[in-house]
Amino acid sequence: MSERTIFITAEDRKRLEAILMRPTADRDREDVRELVIELQRATVVPAAEIPPDVITMNSRARLLDLDQNETLDYTLAYPQDADFSQGRISVIAPIGAALLGYRVGDEIQWAVPGGTRRLRVEEVLYQPEAAGDFSR
Repeated sequence: MSERTIFITAEDRKRLEAILMRPTADRDREDVRELVIELQRATVVPAAEIPPDVITMNSRARLLDLDQNETLDYTLAYPQDADFSQGRISVIAPIGAALLGYRVGDEIQWAVPGGTRRLRVEEVLYQPEAAGDFSR
């Protein structure tokens, strides 16, 4: 993952920290550790002040795979709501933790078996905060 400044809402951070504190959260797993690192380095802002081009929880984003030149649409989901077949990526999955808090134009890199994957955020198609939906 990159070291760019990322943004997260106070509510998203609170909900994610609660998930990570559950007894079932395996804090020794690499993907969980990556999410913890992202949360620690994030700039926390009130939901009403988050820029509309930032990927927050339950945001739907259009990404460009820079190696495959393929467009992908994903929704960043809480673990219990994740369903890859529906394009709902868990924030605990490596790609989910990598997307959290990034903005349109940002490039994301993370290690995958067999190399490094590179994506660029092309568009935030839906962001709950920008839509005035502060309960998601």
